[in-house]
Amino acid sequence: MVTEQAPPRRRTPRWLMAVAAAIALVGSALPAAPAAAQADSGQQTLTMAADQPVDSLSPFIAQRLISTNIHRYIYDFLTNYDPKTNKPIPALAESWETSDDDLTWTYKIRDDAKWSDGKPLTSEDIAWTYTTMMEDEAAATANGNFVANFDKVTAPDPTTLEIKLKKPQATMLALDIPIVPKHVWENVDDFGKFNNDEEFPIVGSGPFELTKNDENQGITLEANKDYWRGAPKFDKVVFKYFSDQDAMVEALKSGEVSLVAQPSLTPAQANSLKGAENIKVNSATGKRFNGFTVNPGAQTQDGEKIGDGNPALKDKVLRQAIMKAIDKEAIVDKVYGGYAEVGEGYIPARYKDYYWKPEGADRLDFDPEAANKMLDDAGYKMGDGGVRETPDGDPLKLRMAVHNDKPDYVDTGKFMEEWLKDIGIEIEGQYVDSNLISEKLNGGEYDLIFTGWNVNPDPDYVLGLHTCDARPEEKGSMRGDAFYCNKEYDKLYDQQIEEYDPEKRAAIVKEMQQVLYEDAVVNVLDYPGALEGYRTDQVASFQVQPDPGGNIWGQDGYWSFYEAEPAEADSGGGISTGMLVGIGAAVVVVLGAGAFLVLRRRSATADDRE
Repeated sequence: MVTEQAPPRRRTPRWLMAVAAAIALVGSALPAAPAAAQADSGQQTLTMAADQPVDSLSPFIAQRLISTNIHRYIYDFLTNYDPKTNKPIPALAESWETSDDDLTWTYKIRDDAKWSDGKPLTSEDIAWTYTTMMEDEAAATANGNFVANFDKVTAPDPTTLEIKLKKPQATMLALDIPIVPKHVWENVDDFGKFNNDEEFPIVGSGPFELTKNDENQGITLEANKDYWRGAPKFDKVVFKYFSDQDAMVEALKSGEVSLVAQPSLTPAQANSLKGAENIKVNSATGKRFNGFTVNPGAQTQDGEKIGDGNPALKDKVLRQAIMKAIDKEAIVDKVYGGYAEVGEGYIPARYKDYYWKPEGADRLDFDPEAANKMLDDAGYKMGDGGVRETPDGDPLKLRMAVHNDKPDYVDTGKFMEEWLKDIGIEIEGQYVDSNLISEKLNGGEYDLIFTGWNVNPDPDYVLGLHTCDARPEEKGSMRGDAFYCNKEYDKLYDQQIEEYDPEKRAAIVKEMQQVLYEDAVVNVLDYPGALEGYRTDQVASFQVQPDPGGNIWGQDGYWSFYEAEPAEADSGGGISTGMLVGIGAAVVVVLGAGAFLVLRRRSATADDRE
């Protein structure tokens, strides 16, 4: 057998060994380049980890948080929100005035805004966007509540927009509707099916332009250099999809991504990142609520039954007993590690003007003993195996649908199974992905289902999700998440939208929350804080909203990425100039001219790689 032998070893010259040692010394002392921030031939790129793809790139039908936030970056709005105070500020509308009867609003539209294809953005684009939502049911899917009270929208000239209302409307400076280009969208045949993903780059007017959509990988935005407010400081923003949250954190540690914010970090992840080199954790007050809704007997607006919800849940006593069996304090402590607040009303505590919480005997506090008595008195007898029976003699078994990709939801669901078992209710936990959650909701095929919403500074949108009109007109889709209908609530909703006095309107909004709380169909469990991590060697700073104490992702505006400052190339640390000079001198002394040639070659190679 012939064996392959290694070639004879050659002795390495001492001067070359010195070169290698010197190079190793310099290389080990230099900081690592921030990978994600310099990904494209010197362009500044900010990469964000995301846990879910967009549901649609059409502003008319998109409802997922990632979708609606991306739309804030690629489309402008009539007004915006101040990054520090959350108060309305000018955007496409530079100024506005109202008629004496508050039924006509006239906006002065800026004349320096244009679409990313170079065409001017005028009041006609805004009027067309609003009118299309008024006239086409599908176009009103995502934001129809904002224009439901509009009587007529016109554009008398390119810089004037006039909106006539049927009744006064308090949200006229908080119309969270992305404005789309008429010359692109007027040829769309079906707004319910068009996903705005047939041609890239997508024509928009915001600080970024959407240039690429890979359904399995992510989305790429590029800076709009001609944006009327000025170009963003980052050249690109990339949303990179991950199926596992732990993988996101590892990608942040390695520098593969710049930011992990959606979903929020778990408390354990946030704590593990605190103090890590080149990583900063932002702990913000929450602008969302998490909770669950009860199927009260799902049906269309015309009363047609939908799905197979347990009929026992039509009983408000049962629904309230369920709430009294849940320990919200334990959820805050054990699930969120204290990075959350106990949920009370429908509006998070962050919005002080509208925040409400029940007082005294009206509170459905954690009290299993009281919950058991309520069920005993209502005729839910305890049966075999510790499972109660309904007054009709059926076992009290409920299906609970929970997002399996949200660790906080999963943990909360497991606790709820145990707590409801303690009052004689058997829970079948169905831990499934978000798409299946949507199917179960739209089909009414659930008893309890987890939900959560981000709340805007103006609460009208989330309040509108629970009007009778938010129920579907036909089976298969819906704007709300609870099939809720209460005429008293609807009356209050109409009152708040017509009330321009801030204090009087806030009082009505609080009364609406009390109705939701007592009906116990829409149940708030907690207001989670936002725990976000980013690399300081890639991003020097973000603009949070509100400031201080606000969040980076999910803002009521585009300030976080628009104002983000790229880190300097050497921001990760490194060695001093004096040390570099000392090392260089030592190399020259040891190596001489031959060493200089070697170092020169290495320098050229390094430049080529950069």
